[in-house]
Amino acid sequence: MKRSRPLVVVAGLAVAGIVMLAWTQTWFTVHLHAGSAVVPRVVADGAAVVPQYTALAIASLALFLALTIAGRVLRVVLAAVEVLLGAAVVATGIGALADPVGASKGAVGEVAGVSDAAGVRQVVERVDVTVWPAIGIAGGVLAVLLGVVVFVVQRSWPGPTRKYAAATSGAPAEARAAAPAERDAITDWDDLSAGADPTAADVPVVRTGTDGGAVEESPTVGTVGSERRRSDDGAGAERGAP
Repeated sequence: MKRSRPLVVVAGLAVAGIVMLAWTQTWFTVHLHAGSAVVPRVVADGAAVVPQYTALAIASLALFLALTIAGRVLRVVLAAVEVLLGAAVVATGIGALADPVGASKGAVGEVAGVSDAAGVRQVVERVDVTVWPAIGIAGGVLAVLLGVVVFVVQRSWPGPTRKYAAATSGAPAEARAAAPAERDAITDWDDLSAGADPTAADVPVVRTGTDGGAVEESPTVGTVGSERRRSDDGAGAERGAP
């Protein structure tokens, strides 16, 4: 179940492709009465009969691509949207198939020179239906089923950022702790007074040890001069105390 997401996404892309393919093919061949137009028949493709299919297919395509990065809550929303998109494809296809003359009104009207539905019906003799309306409707049914499948199996899918959550949960605090202390002109002057170079905070300080060897100390960071001055002032106060 955890590995079902790639299969579902691929299936969703294939279903969207089926709907888009049906939109590009011939749905109806409308035969006109003799003398009603300059041509005896009109070919109506999916673009003329169901222009909504292209938007529905593109929306379904984008939806399944979004599933690859969506979280659990968003996956539920996308599953519901996919069911609605598939239902819209089915309803649109069935409506066109139930009334092919009305669905082909635009294509017939351009040839016959009529624009109203009654005029179009008068010039139409018969309509031949291809297999593509059924294929488009089948694509809508598959889209509905895939939406239900996504709703059921998405619970086992890992979240998009789960494996990074533990690694980054303490990152802001650690970054703030590792950030250098804010410096200003007074701090730099105190460091200079204490004999430290404020521009070389990240360079290790090498001093000569008591045995003549080189000893590497931690770099000067923060308010070194201020701390040294406060320690010197404290030592002086202790020496001056009775």
